[in-house]
Amino acid sequence: MSIINKPFSITADTTISDVINNTAFAGFGQFIFPIKNKPDFDPNMRLCNINTLLPYHNQSSINTNTTINVINYMLDEVNNGRKIFYDFYADSQKRDDPGKKSTGLFFFRGRRGAPFAVICAGGGFNYVGSIHGSYPIALELSKKGYNAFSIEYRTGDKQKAIDDLAAALSYIFDNSETLQISANNYSVWGGSAGAKMADAAGSGLVSFEGANIPRPSMAVIAYTGIFGAKNYPPAFAIVSEDDSSYLIMEQSIKEIRNAGIDVEYHKYKKAGHGFGLGIGSEAEGWINNAILFWEKYISK
Repeated sequence: MSIINKPFSITADTTISDVINNTAFAGFGQFIFPIKNKPDFDPNMRLCNINTLLPYHNQSSINTNTTINVINYMLDEVNNGRKIFYDFYADSQKRDDPGKKSTGLFFFRGRRGAPFAVICAGGGFNYVGSIHGSYPIALELSKKGYNAFSIEYRTGDKQKAIDDLAAALSYIFDNSETLQISANNYSVWGGSAGAKMADAAGSGLVSFEGANIPRPSMAVIAYTGIFGAKNYPPAFAIVSEDDSSYLIMEQSIKEIRNAGIDVEYHKYKKAGHGFGLGIGSEAEGWINNAILFWEKYISK
């Protein structure tokens, strides 16, 4: 039996190449950090310095401890014989469109048979900032017993990213029994560019190869506008007043509330844009409120 190449300890001084090249992550390690469009990235960059890879995110909110915790979780899952990365496009689809090779789902397991969430990290459709904007959120959801998927999508084109979300949702629904999750009462979560993807799912714009995907039971929209519709699902929204998206969010909240949609809206003073879990800022703890909001609709 082969032994997974796990360092004795992942620390702030561990380099991203140590993580990417770990045998536990063979075939998908390149997706853990937002480097696929950065061929000149520094492989010796330490985990404490990855904020330079995330220029569209609030630099002060990028927490090294959450990065370490996420990577250790992934390594432990693989060491325990659990699959953590899933391709949602078939090999034939990847051959027809090589861009689809840069996609996939990272699975953070919760309770068997529990509902699932898909989290879409932001990055201006230039990069996928999952290491800060979705993995830590997915890990927190899994700790609460929910199944969570972080999507790695194509960059450079909003519609292709939305198409990838549709394909991922189709894959999850088609394989829910194998994944041992419930396909009922799922939720979509997104921040910034990722929130535009989640918004598309909430607005009913997501479809894939003619398959109808049920609307989510709830959408979490972080630091971007909600473009909504009268049949939009319940929404949990967060933004900071010092973010350029604040005024758009304010207007969007008014519009969907006027449409009779249940919205829980939290705004902060100085959390900036792309604050992730908001650790160390006034936004810290927002995820607990979001989970409670989701649970209100799971119970229904």
